[in-house]
Amino acid sequence: MSADKLICEIYKSSRKDELYLYVDKRQGLAEVPEQLLEHFGTPLPVTTMLLTAGKRLARAEASEVMAQIAEKGFYLQMPPAKEPYLLDLYRTPTQSRY
Repeated sequence: MSADKLICEIYKSSRKDELYLYVDKRQGLAEVPEQLLEHFGTPLPVTTMLLTAGKRLARAEASEVMAQIAEKGFYLQMPPAKEPYLLDLYRTPTQSRY
């Protein structure tokens, strides 16, 4: 496969919502460090896709994903940052009022 295309396998974490691992389908999880897999939990297959440099992804640049897979053997997509106002909902004490 040429450097401008990559068949990518995407896995989601069994432990953390919105944590995804992208790998080259030909390599599978062989290049992913064991310590990362321990933190990631059981990799649950999500989809297989053809990545090209111009492809649009929701939270990453396809060219960056491809570059990291070529360099490290994987790309880890972290969950999006929580909005501060959403965190305030958990900090505010609540009282039941009847």
